[in-house]
Amino acid sequence: MLTPKATFSMYSFHIPIRLIGLEKGIPSTIGDSQEADYIVLIIQDGAGMLHQDDRSFPVSRGSVFVSGSTIPDLRLESNRVTPLRGIYIEYRCLPISGSTSYGLDCSAPFHAISPETLRLAGEFESLWRGQNSDEPFHMQLLFIKLLQEIHAEMEIRASSSTKQPWVEQALEYIDKNYHQDVTREHMTALSGVSPEHFSRMFRKHTGRTFNTYLTLLRIRKAQERVLTGSQDLNALAQEVGYKEGLYLSRKFKESVGVSPTVYKRKTKRITALNLNHTASLLALGIIPELGVYTPWLLQTQYNKNLSTGRYFDPDTLATDGYYEAVASSSPDLIISYNSAAENKRMLSLAPVLELPFKTMSWREQFRFIACTMNKQTAAEDWLSRYDELADRVNGELNHVLGERGTAVVWEICSDTAYCISGSFGRGSQILYDDIGFRPPERLIEEGLFRDGFVEVDIGEIASYAADHIFITSLPSDPSGQERVNVLFRSEEWMNLDAVRRNQVYVLNQPELFFGYDPISSEAQLHELMKVLRRHHKFA
Repeated sequence: MLTPKATFSMYSFHIPIRLIGLEKGIPSTIGDSQEADYIVLIIQDGAGMLHQDDRSFPVSRGSVFVSGSTIPDLRLESNRVTPLRGIYIEYRCLPISGSTSYGLDCSAPFHAISPETLRLAGEFESLWRGQNSDEPFHMQLLFIKLLQEIHAEMEIRASSSTKQPWVEQALEYIDKNYHQDVTREHMTALSGVSPEHFSRMFRKHTGRTFNTYLTLLRIRKAQERVLTGSQDLNALAQEVGYKEGLYLSRKFKESVGVSPTVYKRKTKRITALNLNHTASLLALGIIPELGVYTPWLLQTQYNKNLSTGRYFDPDTLATDGYYEAVASSSPDLIISYNSAAENKRMLSLAPVLELPFKTMSWREQFRFIACTMNKQTAAEDWLSRYDELADRVNGELNHVLGERGTAVVWEICSDTAYCISGSFGRGSQILYDDIGFRPPERLIEEGLFRDGFVEVDIGEIASYAADHIFITSLPSDPSGQERVNVLFRSEEWMNLDAVRRNQVYVLNQPELFFGYDPISSEAQLHELMKVLRRHHKFA
């Protein structure tokens, strides 16, 4: 397999400036353009040889050659029986000031590109040659998509030089491209093994044939899209890799047992694989078949009927025990974060509704889950009540504090402290998003919003000044407690304005502040208002 010598910089723009058909070979003027930085050569049909400087390579339908920096001397030699047909594209890379220009560059051609890449190449060629389009930016978008597809295939080939087994590489490719025309023949060529060996090893590794595995991915994605708003079966079919809605409906019923329409309406058994989504379901009046709870959440009013549901602690289970626990709940839908390593294995049980981790606020997660459950009205009613509470809190704070100023939230462990941003919760989503505080500039500069947290040694906490300091968790072990006591007795801590003004609040309620969901956020808002109203000295 080939290794790309350069990858795209996020700071470069890529502009096609020339396209030539290869029906009569490569013209002698190729590469003469003074504006061209890089080239792409795509073989759409036929077979022959590509001569590059002093080297030669066999090429055929699906072969691609990319080069840049110094464009090589190229010559094509067609097979007399199956003449070569394809396109040659020259393009420029325009970097933003201060960045380096990068395009695609490989030392030799690679082969068996996907049907989607060939389709994009043909559509781009048609537009270049004058085919009408109502969209003025269509050609530019097509070119970028074409480069993206080629780049993705180069990465697949480059990864084969690692120790990762080819079966794992094939699964990664299928997982990313299931919606395209992925075939066993194409995957066999990409993997560099015989069709028989591919089928045998694929089934041994996954427990399924290639076609069964591909169908599972497509139907699971179709189930998810049916629940999250897709109404047009024909559009959905195209989205998951089928040509038309009738065929999708038939495959859907074969796999799920009911049609897409019936599946959307039916009452579903829900399993939530984390605390935040369990609490979101409870706020909607839905008790999951299986959910993750803290003792604090179990004690809230939302768990009056918990005997009808079950809970588990995924942190105490080994991989097999985790899978068995979820399987025992017989879920129709599993809700999880997209960062969870277990999600892929869970697809054999039910579709996994993956919510983005850290990039979706608790409100957005709540609304998304409500939409999936057909509970939009209940969610909006709940959020309206929360907003009314936040308005009352802000009214009181206007009298108590006036200008809010800066605030910082610390979660202190045995030897490390974490300052938390609104994307992780711990009450900071309320301070920053709902009641008008802002984080100190130093924390922003050190990546608070970028990473979601800043990690420091306990002794360094005093060097992060803020008008208000909230501590949601303290260490429970003696050594950690002693380190906190040393901090609180230190001269640097005692000289902080927040300490002198009695604006340090040691809450130490880790379970209450752990959740990033409607129920936890409501309780956190009440608790924050309670300490801000009292305005006592806590440390």
